[in-house]
Amino acid sequence: MARPFTLLIKPTGPDCNIACRYCFYSGKTELFGTEAHRMSREVLEHLVKSYLELRLANSCFAWQGGEPTLMGLDFFKQVVDFQKRYGTEGQIVTNALQTNGILLDKDWCTFLAEHHFLVGISLDGPQEFHDTYRKDRAGRGTWERVMAGIDQCRKHGVEFNILVLLNDRNVKCPDRLFDFFTDLGIRYLQFIQCIEKDPATGKPASFSITAEEYGAFMCRIFDRWLEYGPTKLSIRMFDSLLSYLLGRGHTECTFAAYCNDYIVIEHNGDAYCCDFFVEPPYRLGNIMETPIQRLAASPIKRDFSYRKAKLHNTCLICRYMDVCRGGCPKDRRIVSEDINVPSYLCAGYKQFFAHAMPKLREMAIKLQQGRKI
Repeated sequence: MARPFTLLIKPTGPDCNIACRYCFYSGKTELFGTEAHRMSREVLEHLVKSYLELRLANSCFAWQGGEPTLMGLDFFKQVVDFQKRYGTEGQIVTNALQTNGILLDKDWCTFLAEHHFLVGISLDGPQEFHDTYRKDRAGRGTWERVMAGIDQCRKHGVEFNILVLLNDRNVKCPDRLFDFFTDLGIRYLQFIQCIEKDPATGKPASFSITAEEYGAFMCRIFDRWLEYGPTKLSIRMFDSLLSYLLGRGHTECTFAAYCNDYIVIEHNGDAYCCDFFVEPPYRLGNIMETPIQRLAASPIKRDFSYRKAKLHNTCLICRYMDVCRGGCPKDRRIVSEDINVPSYLCAGYKQFFAHAMPKLREMAIKLQQGRKI
């Protein structure tokens, strides 16, 4: 059996129906051209067939963008049809959809609930924060439309979580964000750090956060999480750290030892190492030309994976090295194109780990003993 890996699929490439100022993927139009990018039926069928034929323990399809709902509902009905055609009885197949939520209506949500799609919705907090950067192409905020999409998910029983991009605005207000999401009754949250280079200066863009801001934010969120009740709210980073402390390994790739959890499949069948590295040097090939298992195990992917494990001397002597593993290579690349450097977020991680790890270790011990946390 092939080594398990997830497919992160971008059926619309970088195309999106809004124009977030901080979007890192919109620039990929330079790589794929300015015409509309849409995955063909031929590429989709080959993708599903070749992946399911590997008979992995769990075949995970993660649909992202750009904005994947631009493909239309019929595309995803075809996805499910192909999965049923090429899967075998008892084979575990899962689908996840990351979306801005704007197009989610009754028909979409009925389908997503029926076929057990896990939906991730991008929401940066209260309207004043969300609408700062997440505007449509007419310059209008999108918060009200996203909230309408969330209402539809709830109404039709769609399992969803919220992805919050921490930027220079909302990172300063952890209590407001925590209160906003808990008042909404959100059960699953993940916080992603917004760190992008300004091409004009080569320095972090104005909307990026600092390591110190990130550390302070996560420390406060952790304290609020403990007060609120850890079993009432899942926060992805905290879940991953608990999983690590329980000896099960991290559940998010940021702190994994190697970058080998998934490969990216673009709309045209091109495969890449990681969606933060969709660039010519990291192109693995095309699924229409090379078997998908060979792409996932290619020398380019293997070398990329092991580059993460090459840590700076500062990391090797750090007390949190086994927890952090140097963080994500994209955050090292903010410091230097040679990613054998400490993460841009190093100081923030250290601040958070010093604050939270003692409590997380206590929680892990209670879980191992079958006690409540």
